[in-house]
Amino acid sequence: MPQNLDAAAVRSWCAQALESLGRERAAIDAINVYPVADGDTGTNLYLTVESAAQAVEAVFAAHETGSSAPAAADAMRAMAHGALIGARGNSGTILAQLLRGMAERIAAGDDLAGALRRAAELAREAVAHPVEGTILTVASAAAEAARTAPGDAARAAREGARAALDATPGQLAVLGRAGVVDAGGLGLVAVLDALVRALGGAPAPAVRAGAHPRVGDPVRAGASAALTAALAAPEDGCAGSGPAFEVIYLLEADDSAVARLRTRLDRLGDSLVVVGGDGLWNVHVHVDDAGAAVEAGVEAGRPYRIRITHFASAPAAVPDREPAQRAVVVVVPGEGLAGLCAEAGATTVLARPGEPPASGELVDAIRRAHAREVVLLPNSADLRHTAAAAAEQARTEGIRVALVPTRAAVQGLAALAVHEPGRRFDEDVVAMTAAAGATRCAELTVAEHQSWTSAGVCQAGDILGLIDGDVAVIGTRLTATATAVLDRMLAAGGELVTLVLGDDVPERESVSAALERHVREGHLAVDTVIYDGGRGGALLIGVE
Repeated sequence: MPQNLDAAAVRSWCAQALESLGRERAAIDAINVYPVADGDTGTNLYLTVESAAQAVEAVFAAHETGSSAPAAADAMRAMAHGALIGARGNSGTILAQLLRGMAERIAAGDDLAGALRRAAELAREAVAHPVEGTILTVASAAAEAARTAPGDAARAAREGARAALDATPGQLAVLGRAGVVDAGGLGLVAVLDALVRALGGAPAPAVRAGAHPRVGDPVRAGASAALTAALAAPEDGCAGSGPAFEVIYLLEADDSAVARLRTRLDRLGDSLVVVGGDGLWNVHVHVDDAGAAVEAGVEAGRPYRIRITHFASAPAAVPDREPAQRAVVVVVPGEGLAGLCAEAGATTVLARPGEPPASGELVDAIRRAHAREVVLLPNSADLRHTAAAAAEQARTEGIRVALVPTRAAVQGLAALAVHEPGRRFDEDVVAMTAAAGATRCAELTVAEHQSWTSAGVCQAGDILGLIDGDVAVIGTRLTATATAVLDRMLAAGGELVTLVLGDDVPERESVSAALERHVREGHLAVDTVIYDGGRGGALLIGVE
């Protein structure tokens, strides 16, 4: 009997794929040499699947109030859509199209083998110039293996993918020189292994990535030597200085406009992948003229969530000055905080709403800091894997990096306030970690739909007060809800309240004045500082 997916299996697949990619991210990043050796393939795949998993969970949450579970087609469609809007990098974009192909056939009543076959076809169609020895090769092999064993399609696909992955160093010269398998293909094997486990199968043995250790093991300190030598060698007799920018954006456009866009972008650069359909597309391309790539999107339709990443500069572009002894790199949620942290001497990375920075951006910021020692403050629990990947990459370049696991911008501000470059590095990191850990953090946000929370049932439009990530207060008015949050936080004591109000906060002047007055009148000996979060910022509260 042909193997099929139900909604519960799709949900389990998402969760297990996310867990696997989170665990194996560093090993996949470490062998990323094609198409650009920017060390973020594992992280990009993780972030793509994370977005897919969130979309699937949203579908199940919408059915919690009813008696029926979502259909398999609905769950798979949500997985594909979540991957589409959250796709990162070349491999993440291709993975999104693979999922779209599966969703298309499952909605039509096809079995798993048929879904995998359509996935491989659709992914190849999305790539302007398919190259063998990549994730496309691995996907095609998986589909062919599933076709020959429809009753055990998931396991067959995984084994076919593993065999194809082993052959990739012989198909792509840059992989052969480095002695590694394709990073995107390795990530796809991890995703297929999660599919097997979601359907009740046994996990596969670890894949050996060539010059690197088994997936899941720590990357050896000297493992980058083979990669360094391989990347120094020219590809096909060329010096190999590729395009300077990666451009990614979502695009609302019709099919005819997208066809014209493909032709134009293909002339501008390489690594062109356009995925999606039904009016919504994800565009990925490497170019020297990022502005022209965006303008092409504007002519085709409405581009948004535009992300432009500058690839690592050549050694000649490194500043001539001596590197500083120590620097701080901090991720901030608003332009106001970016200016504040920059004034304190930190190198900043802006995290826009719904667009967390990729590890490549964090590595670039660490390089821009131009210091022998760097303290990295991610300021978000969701960035823990991304920040760890960036830190690992920077260490291979000889930079000493310490990751302080700050979960919110107010914790980052507390850590930055006690930063002392004159101290020993370890002492400084300990002091900054302690300051961040001693700061409780809260955020005020608006509920998007009715839901069960740790504080009870909320309705769409309610104001939610989250303390350390958990909903603690539900209200209907911003100032009253924020006041209740403050009182809860200060009930355990505190000496300093930090308020960060972005432009998105309605009537922020009156809100900040009311909160400051409440602290002054109700909590003696507690000081209050107020910062402008700038564009894109929300209402954040910290208590030290």
